[in-house]
Amino acid sequence: MMAQQLNSPPLKRQRADRDGQDEPDSSEGFRFSQEPTLDQIRAMQNQFSRERNWDQFHTPRNLLLAMTGEVGEVAELFQWRGEVEEGLPDWSEKDKKHLSQELSDVLIYLVRLAEKCHVDLPAAAVDKIKLNKLKYPAHQVYGSSKKYTEYNTPEKNSS
Repeated sequence: MMAQQLNSPPLKRQRADRDGQDEPDSSEGFRFSQEPTLDQIRAMQNQFSRERNWDQFHTPRNLLLAMTGEVGEVAELFQWRGEVEEGLPDWSEKDKKHLSQELSDVLIYLVRLAEKCHVDLPAAAVDKIKLNKLKYPAHQVYGSSKKYTEYNTPEKNSS
Protein backbone atom coordinates (compact mmCIF):
# COMPACT_ATOMS: atom_id res chain seq x y z
CA MET A 1 0.00 0.00 0.00
CA MET A 2 1.08 3.53 -0.71
CA ALA A 3 0.05 4.79 2.74
CA GLN A 4 3.39 3.91 4.25
CA GLN A 5 5.17 6.04 1.65
CA LEU A 6 4.37 9.33 3.34
CA ASN A 7 3.87 10.13 6.97
CA SER A 8 0.22 11.08 6.74
CA PRO A 9 -1.30 13.21 9.48
CA PRO A 10 -3.93 11.59 11.65
CA LEU A 11 -7.59 11.83 10.68
CA LYS A 12 -8.41 13.85 13.79
CA ARG A 13 -6.20 16.75 14.69
CA GLN A 14 -6.34 19.75 16.95
CA ARG A 15 -5.04 22.90 15.33
CA ALA A 16 -3.72 25.88 17.20
CA ASP A 17 -5.08 29.24 16.15
CA ARG A 18 -3.07 32.46 16.27
CA ASP A 19 -3.72 32.83 19.99
CA GLY A 20 -2.35 29.34 20.64
CA GLN A 21 -5.79 27.96 21.51
CA ASP A 22 -6.93 24.64 20.04
CA GLU A 23 -9.87 24.73 17.68
CA PRO A 24 -12.60 22.20 18.37
CA ASP A 25 -12.30 19.08 16.22
CA SER A 26 -15.81 19.22 14.79
CA SER A 27 -17.23 19.06 11.30
CA GLU A 28 -17.85 22.81 11.32
CA GLY A 29 -14.31 23.56 12.40
CA PHE A 30 -12.55 20.87 10.39
CA ARG A 31 -9.93 22.06 7.95
CA PHE A 32 -7.12 20.36 6.13
CA SER A 33 -3.55 21.20 7.02
CA GLN A 34 -2.11 24.06 5.02
CA GLU A 35 0.91 21.94 4.24
CA PRO A 36 1.80 19.88 2.47
CA THR A 37 0.12 21.37 -0.60
CA LEU A 38 -1.02 19.14 -3.45
CA ASP A 39 2.08 20.18 -5.36
CA GLN A 40 4.30 19.24 -2.42
CA ILE A 41 2.56 15.84 -2.24
CA ARG A 42 3.10 15.49 -5.99
CA ALA A 43 6.80 16.25 -5.59
CA MET A 44 7.22 13.86 -2.63
CA GLN A 45 5.52 11.02 -4.52
CA ASN A 46 7.50 11.83 -7.64
CA GLN A 47 10.75 11.56 -5.70
CA PHE A 48 9.58 8.36 -3.97
CA SER A 49 8.79 6.78 -7.35
CA ARG A 50 12.05 7.92 -8.98
CA GLU A 51 14.12 6.52 -6.10
CA ARG A 52 12.57 3.09 -6.78
CA ASN A 53 12.53 3.34 -10.60
CA TRP A 54 8.73 2.94 -10.53
CA ASP A 55 7.96 5.78 -12.92
CA GLN A 56 8.05 3.23 -15.74
CA PHE A 57 4.96 1.57 -14.23
CA HIS A 58 3.05 4.77 -13.51
CA THR A 59 1.11 5.10 -16.74
CA PRO A 60 -2.25 6.85 -16.58
CA ARG A 61 -4.09 3.55 -17.03
CA ASN A 62 -2.12 1.76 -14.31
CA LEU A 63 -2.54 4.66 -11.91
CA LEU A 64 -6.28 4.78 -12.54
CA LEU A 65 -6.65 1.05 -11.92
CA ALA A 66 -4.53 1.25 -8.76
CA MET A 67 -6.59 4.21 -7.50
CA THR A 68 -9.81 2.31 -8.20
CA GLY A 69 -8.50 -0.57 -6.08
CA GLU A 70 -7.76 1.84 -3.25
CA VAL A 71 -11.26 3.34 -3.50
CA GLY A 72 -12.52 -0.23 -3.09
CA GLU A 73 -10.49 -0.54 0.10
CA VAL A 74 -12.11 2.65 1.42
CA ALA A 75 -15.53 1.24 0.52
CA GLU A 76 -14.75 -1.96 2.45
CA LEU A 77 -14.24 0.08 5.60
CA PHE A 78 -17.79 1.45 5.30
CA GLN A 79 -19.38 -1.79 4.13
CA TRP A 80 -22.03 -3.23 6.45
CA ARG A 81 -21.87 -0.29 8.87
CA GLY A 82 -25.10 1.38 7.77
CA GLU A 83 -25.15 5.14 7.89
CA VAL A 84 -22.06 6.63 9.51
CA GLU A 85 -22.12 9.90 11.42
CA GLU A 86 -19.88 12.75 10.39
CA GLY A 87 -16.62 12.67 12.28
CA LEU A 88 -16.96 8.90 12.76
CA PRO A 89 -17.70 9.10 16.52
CA ASP A 90 -18.53 5.38 16.71
CA TRP A 91 -15.34 4.23 15.00
CA SER A 92 -12.31 2.97 16.89
CA GLU A 93 -9.05 4.89 16.60
CA LYS A 94 -7.63 1.87 14.76
CA ASP A 95 -10.43 2.04 12.16
CA LYS A 96 -10.01 5.81 11.79
CA LYS A 97 -6.27 5.37 11.25
CA HIS A 98 -6.95 2.66 8.66
CA LEU A 99 -9.37 5.00 6.89
CA SER A 100 -6.83 7.84 6.88
CA GLN A 101 -4.26 5.52 5.29
CA GLU A 102 -6.64 4.29 2.60
CA LEU A 103 -7.87 7.82 1.80
CA SER A 104 -4.21 8.87 1.59
CA ASP A 105 -3.60 6.11 -0.94
CA VAL A 106 -6.49 7.41 -3.05
CA LEU A 107 -5.19 10.98 -2.83
CA ILE A 108 -1.64 9.99 -3.74
CA TYR A 109 -2.81 8.03 -6.79
CA LEU A 110 -5.16 10.85 -7.81
CA VAL A 111 -2.39 13.44 -7.61
CA ARG A 112 -0.01 11.15 -9.51
CA LEU A 113 -2.64 10.49 -12.19
CA ALA A 114 -3.31 14.21 -12.57
CA GLU A 115 0.43 14.80 -12.94
CA LYS A 116 0.77 12.13 -15.62
CA CYS A 117 -2.26 13.55 -17.49
CA HIS A 118 -0.97 17.14 -17.06
CA VAL A 119 -4.10 18.22 -15.20
CA ASP A 120 -3.61 21.11 -12.78
CA LEU A 121 -5.83 19.56 -10.14
CA PRO A 122 -6.33 22.61 -7.87
CA ALA A 123 -7.22 24.82 -10.86
CA ALA A 124 -9.47 22.14 -12.32
CA ALA A 125 -11.27 21.74 -8.98
CA VAL A 126 -11.92 25.49 -8.79
CA ASP A 127 -13.27 25.44 -12.35
CA LYS A 128 -15.48 22.46 -11.54
CA ILE A 129 -16.92 24.19 -8.45
CA LYS A 130 -17.74 27.22 -10.63
CA LEU A 131 -19.48 24.94 -13.13
CA ASN A 132 -21.41 23.22 -10.34
CA LYS A 133 -22.62 26.63 -9.12
CA LEU A 134 -24.18 27.12 -12.56
CA LYS A 135 -25.65 23.62 -12.60
CA TYR A 136 -27.00 23.87 -9.07
CA PRO A 137 -28.07 27.45 -8.27
CA ALA A 138 -28.49 27.59 -4.48
CA HIS A 139 -31.83 29.41 -4.68
CA GLN A 140 -33.23 26.64 -6.88
CA VAL A 141 -31.73 23.46 -5.41
CA TYR A 142 -31.46 24.29 -1.71
CA GLY A 143 -32.08 21.14 0.34
CA SER A 144 -32.67 18.91 -2.69
CA SER A 145 -30.59 15.98 -3.91
CA LYS A 146 -31.94 15.95 -7.46
CA LYS A 147 -29.52 15.83 -10.38
CA TYR A 148 -29.00 19.06 -12.31
CA THR A 149 -30.83 17.60 -15.32
CA GLU A 150 -34.04 17.76 -13.27
CA TYR A 151 -33.78 21.55 -12.89
CA ASN A 152 -34.26 24.33 -15.39
CA THR A 153 -30.81 25.90 -15.12
CA PRO A 154 -28.69 27.93 -17.59
CA GLU A 155 -26.30 24.96 -17.79
CA LYS A 156 -29.13 22.63 -18.83
CA ASN A 157 -30.57 25.13 -21.30
CA SER A 158 -27.22 25.53 -23.06
CA SER A 159 -26.74 21.80 -23.67
